[in-house]
Amino acid sequence: MVAALADHALGVAEAMAQEAPAQPQDSFAADHVRKLAEELAARDFVKPRVDLPEPFNALTAEQYRDIRFRPDAAVWRGEGLGYEVQLLALGWLYETPVEIWIVEQGKARSLRADSASFSVGPSIAAAPDAAPFAFSGFRVTGTINTAEALSEFVSFQGASYFKAVGRYQQYGLSARGLAINTARPGGEEFPVFRAFWIEKPSAAAPEIVIHALLDSESVSGAYRFTIRPGRATVIEVESTLFPRRTLTHVGIAPLTSMYFHGPAQRRIERDYRPAVHNSEGLAVVNGHGERLWRPLSNPKMLQTSAFVDKDLKGFGLVQRNRAFAGYEDLEARYDRRPTTWIEPQESWGDGYVELIEIPISEEIHDNIVAYWKPAKPLQPGQRYSYAYRVSWGDDVPAVWSGAWVVKTQVGAGRNPDTLLFVVDFAGPAARDARELPVADLVPTAGTTSNLSVQRHPDLQGFRVRFELNPGGTELVELRLCLKLAGQLISENWLYRWTKA
Repeated sequence: MVAALADHALGVAEAMAQEAPAQPQDSFAADHVRKLAEELAARDFVKPRVDLPEPFNALTAEQYRDIRFRPDAAVWRGEGLGYEVQLLALGWLYETPVEIWIVEQGKARSLRADSASFSVGPSIAAAPDAAPFAFSGFRVTGTINTAEALSEFVSFQGASYFKAVGRYQQYGLSARGLAINTARPGGEEFPVFRAFWIEKPSAAAPEIVIHALLDSESVSGAYRFTIRPGRATVIEVESTLFPRRTLTHVGIAPLTSMYFHGPAQRRIERDYRPAVHNSEGLAVVNGHGERLWRPLSNPKMLQTSAFVDKDLKGFGLVQRNRAFAGYEDLEARYDRRPTTWIEPQESWGDGYVELIEIPISEEIHDNIVAYWKPAKPLQPGQRYSYAYRVSWGDDVPAVWSGAWVVKTQVGAGRNPDTLLFVVDFAGPAARDARELPVADLVPTAGTTSNLSVQRHPDLQGFRVRFELNPGGTELVELRLCLKLAGQLISENWLYRWTKA
C-alpha cells in the first residue's frame, strides 16, 4: 500500500491534470504519512508539476485574483462543525500543485479543483470546466472571533509555508516546515508540502488536525499539525524527517517575517509612518532560563547572528508595540500582526538560534528569518523527530516576573561622532522595584558614555540612556541588562550597530 501511495504522490501532476473521476477512498492510519515519507526518502526527488494550458501556465496577479473559490463549495459547509475548509487555486506565484485529502472514519478521499469549486472571472477568457486544474493550498475558517460567523485563522500555501492568527488579529509573519541552506552559498533549497490530509473534526471540537507530506531534493518528512484557534492560536507540530543526503545547514521551526523600519533603526527616510514591520524583535529563552531581546533591522548588507545554546526553551519573532499610533497605517494594521513563539516539547540538544536579516527597499518583501539549527548535521538513512508548539498571539506566552524591553530608540548623540540609545523597560520587576536598578552595559568595540537610568512613570518602568562612539570601527555589538543587588531582573538587550 505504501509503495502504491508513493507512486501516486510522485505522479500527482499527471493525475491532477486529467479529467479523471475523483480518487477513490483509501484507508488512513495514524502512521500513514510517516510511512509514505520514509518510502519517498528511498527514491529520487521528483518535483510535483502540472502541464497547464494557456493562460493558466503564466497567470498574472490580476488573473490569479480572478479565480475565486465558491463559498458554497467549502468542505463541511452547512454541517455545523464550527470549521470549514476553503481551497486555493494553482497559479501565479503558487506553481506547485498539492494533493488535498479529507479524512473521515479512517478513510481518505481526495478533492478535485474544477469549476464546481471555483469561478473564473473575465480576465481569463473561455476557461474550461476543468479550470483551475489543481490546488496550491487551503485555508481553514472557524468561530475564532464570534460564534455567529466563521473567520479564517490558518492557511497553508506555497512551498512549506503556513500562517495563523489569534483572535481579531491580521496575518503577518509565516512559519515553514523546514529551512535548508538559508543565506548559504549555492542558494537555498525550499522543501514543499506536496500533500495534505485534513481530519474531519467533531462538532464544536476545540481543535482540527492536519497531516502533511514534505519533500525536497535533500529530505522527505511527515508532519502532524494539531491546531487550536483562540485568543492565541496554538499549533502543536510533530515532525519526522528522513534525509536523502547529509543536511549540514538545516533550520528547524523556521519563521519568516518583515522589518522595514522603526524607532530602533531609521534607515528608511520620507515615510510618514513611525514604524513598518510585521515583527520588531527576536526573543529567546535559552537553556539556562536567560531571556534575550534582539531588535530587528533592515541592514544595508545581509547579516546573520547566532545565539548558541543547549536545550533551548523557546524563541520567536515578536510584535510588542500594540498601539495604532506606533504605526499609523489604517490598511496594513501592523498593530494587529501576531507574535509567533516556538517552544520545543523535548530536548533539542546543542545548536543555536540563527537570525538572518536581509536588506529590502520595499515592505512587500519578507527579509527576516529565524530558526533553530542543530549542532550536528542530519545524516541520510536516519530518522529525526522534532516536536514543538507554535503560538500565534499578542505576546510571548511564557509567563515571567522580570522586566522586558518595551521600546528601543536610536538618534543623534551630543556630538557628530556619537549615537544616542534610549531603551525602555517595563514589567513586574520594574514596576515593583523600590530602588533604581543598575544598568550593566557592555560594548564589543568603541566607547560608551553618559549612561543613566531613570524612572518612566507612563510605563511604570525604567528608561536607560547612553551614547556610543564607534571609534572608527565597522561593527559594535552591545549588551545591556538591569540588575538589583547584583541580581539580573531584566531581559538581556542585544543590539548590533554596523557602519555599512
